[in-house]
Amino acid sequence: MKSILTVVGARPQFVKASVVSRAFREAGGIREVLVHTGQHFDSNMSDIFFDELALPDPAYNLGIGGGHHGAMTGQMLAAIEQVLLAERPDAVLVYGDTNSTLAGALAAVKLHIRVAHVEAGLRSFNLRMPEEVNRVMTDRISSWLFTPTAAAYDNLFREGVNANQITATGDVMYDVARLAAQRAESNAALFSSIGVSSGGYLLVTVHRAENTDDAARLRVIVAALSVLAQTSPVVWPMHPRTRSALHKTGLFDLLTSSKVRVIDPVGYLDMVKLETGASVIVTDSGGVQKEAYFFKVPCVTLRDETEWVELVETRWNRLTPPTDVDRIVETVLASHGAQGRDIELYGNGDAARKIVAKLATDLG
Repeated sequence: MKSILTVVGARPQFVKASVVSRAFREAGGIREVLVHTGQHFDSNMSDIFFDELALPDPAYNLGIGGGHHGAMTGQMLAAIEQVLLAERPDAVLVYGDTNSTLAGALAAVKLHIRVAHVEAGLRSFNLRMPEEVNRVMTDRISSWLFTPTAAAYDNLFREGVNANQITATGDVMYDVARLAAQRAESNAALFSSIGVSSGGYLLVTVHRAENTDDAARLRVIVAALSVLAQTSPVVWPMHPRTRSALHKTGLFDLLTSSKVRVIDPVGYLDMVKLETGASVIVTDSGGVQKEAYFFKVPCVTLRDETEWVELVETRWNRLTPPTDVDRIVETVLASHGAQGRDIELYGNGDAARKIVAKLATDLG
């Protein structure tokens, strides 16, 4: 039996891997070995996702999290190499654009093991973003490139990638969202526990280094949310790194003295419930931008650019760099009740099946 070693480490990757792992089990013929690097080490950022999404327990948990990008990626590279030497899989499967993604791909290709990249071809065209570096390098060394959008496919084609390596699958996140929204619907107690009602609050997520590691940008975000909280409840499930950055800059006390409701990170199903009930989602997350579209909730993205360009073009997402308090406030207020174009952007919910079918055929 052929084997594939799947490398995950961050919250969005657990979500994506859940449906692909299920597709492997249902199809049969390929044994999947799951490796968790430990990049997200908080239980609400990691363990709960395995439970909620029925993702099999990892065969290996490397426990590598925290630290600077180079140190983290280097430790992962060395540790994954040892796993590959022990397992000798026929291919390695990686997701997205994290340090875990790049480390898994590099470890594999240096041992002449072919790499499959789910969510290939995305580009922000900003190499100052660690995520952009990770995704470009991973695409370059992958044998299978599974693209979630037409724009992603076109990016790879323009970069000279052999068309035989590219498979347009749609987005596995859409596969998951369709299932999760049904399951999350029953959790009516979540809103009352936070003190909000469906459709009556802003939902915030901020975690990218370009925002958390820049005190000026972080200060603008806090100031804008504090203003917005005066007219509408603001709910912020806070990433551990963001919380640390706010404490380091002295902004956490300013935030909590406003009416912003800071809560601990939540599981995937609770996050879906919060997303579907929000009036506007304010984020710097790539995955949350898409989920906002899946659930038809207006989104404001606090970044200079986004790899999900089609969301901006179709007006489901408004791109707003966190450099001006008034601009953020105005954009969020203008987003209430806004709807983008009625268009299908990410396939029809069978991306995982297409990925598994392609790998099964090629691996024989």
